[in-house]
Amino acid sequence: MKVKNIVTEDFVNYKIPSMFIATCVCDWKCCIEQSLDVSICQNHEIISQPDIDISPSKMYHMYITNNISNAIIFGGLEPILQFNEMLDVIKYFRKNNINDMIIIYTGYYQNEIKEQIKILQNYKNIIIKFGRYQPNNKPHYDETLGDNVQT
Repeated sequence: MKVKNIVTEDFVNYKIPSMFIATCVCDWKCCIEQSLDVSICQNHEIISQPDIDISPSKMYHMYITNNISNAIIFGGLEPILQFNEMLDVIKYFRKNNINDMIIIYTGYYQNEIKEQIKILQNYKNIIIKFGRYQPNNKPHYDETLGDNVQT
């Protein structure tokens, strides 16, 4: 999978320590729909990082050799635009008996990715956080994620 970054111990994006996988593609729909420059995006700086090509087995090894992280997060830019690559990683983890929570942060709404949701429903312990990024919204507490989030 091509990624921008992997943080093996992330304490910000979920209520338990997680491995954060920053994907490397975005269509900037959040900004375009609001007639905003893409530089306003909270993840804009990620795009300038070089792509890293990393196999699902390498990600798995990074995860299982870390004694702190207990969940996996896909975010950064737009994971749904790399759906097949992300799904390969999910399948690899599940095939190797890692059934920990997987969180997918997406700027899409449910009605826009019905087929992808249908596929993901075949796997246990997956949370999809839907919705466009809207700058200057006040953070609110998300019970499921266990953190203050901004949508």
